[in-house]
Amino acid sequence: MNDFREKLADFLSALFGVYSLIIIAWIIVQFAFAMGLRMPWSRPVNAVLDFLRDVSEPFLRIFRRLGLQIGPIDLSPIVALIVLRVVGGLLVGLIRP
Repeated sequence: MNDFREKLADFLSALFGVYSLIIIAWIIVQFAFAMGLRMPWSRPVNAVLDFLRDVSEPFLRIFRRLGLQIGPIDLSPIVALIVLRVVGGLLVGLIRP
């Protein structure tokens, strides 16, 4: 039973880590677009950008409703990453033997 719990905890830890990286990648892409960078249209690049948006926006939308914007700076992704790390750490800690 402990082996299963250890593997489940490792899996969830990796899942939360990958989701955090996806959110960070989307933040970097959004920042680049805000600075005026425009990528030439390419089907693979467009597919990656669509994937990043479709995966990260539903979670980030929860925190954007809180109004964590200071002028042009949106702090909701930072709060979302902190909450994701804390909740992920708590879940993994509860499962791990």
